[in-house]
Amino acid sequence: MCASLFSLHETVQAFEAAGIEYLHMDVMDGSFVPNYMLGTDFIKQMRKLSSIPLDIHLMVDRPEEKLDWFDIQAGEYVSFHYEATNHVQRVCAQIRNKSAKPMIALNPATPISVLEDVLPDIDGVLIMSVNPGFAGQKAIPQTAAKTARLKAMLENAGYPQVEIEADGNMSFENARIFRKAGVDIFVAGSSGLFIQGRELSACIREYRECISL
Repeated sequence: MCASLFSLHETVQAFEAAGIEYLHMDVMDGSFVPNYMLGTDFIKQMRKLSSIPLDIHLMVDRPEEKLDWFDIQAGEYVSFHYEATNHVQRVCAQIRNKSAKPMIALNPATPISVLEDVLPDIDGVLIMSVNPGFAGQKAIPQTAAKTARLKAMLENAGYPQVEIEADGNMSFENARIFRKAGVDIFVAGSSGLFIQGRELSACIREYRECISL
């Protein structure tokens, strides 16, 4: 979402050279969030452009009706919002049946308690530190403490393998804070990688230093 479409091939090459683990794909429907972004054909083309696995973030209403649009591949992460469906476990099962990894995304004001009865069904939780829809927002401060509570909840419930992903203003400074809170996967965008006047490769190196414990 934050990469320039005019230099996308060069950006992906830089990601591959740096060993970037996943390409985060923001899908927005203009309904669940007030924006449109990254359609089905774009995502299919990305698989041809790079062998880096996709991390597909569905910011769409009724994801259970739309999963087949994306030709989801084995091993890809697919996150959908708890707030976007009445059938959370059904969506998890649909993703799992495609040999992909289901993740539940939580808006900043959604409590982690909603996850208690779906922990066996998920491979990860995507914590939104901003309200989804637009890049360039400031992180909501209390989401760092929320992330730490989630980490403790997963360990205490016997699901330490469930990964935590953080998305939204994951700057160098915020990346350090959220790494200490227990985040495993970082979505780095306009505040962490695509910084005007700086080389992408240099930003990647600095970012990795920030999230190394």
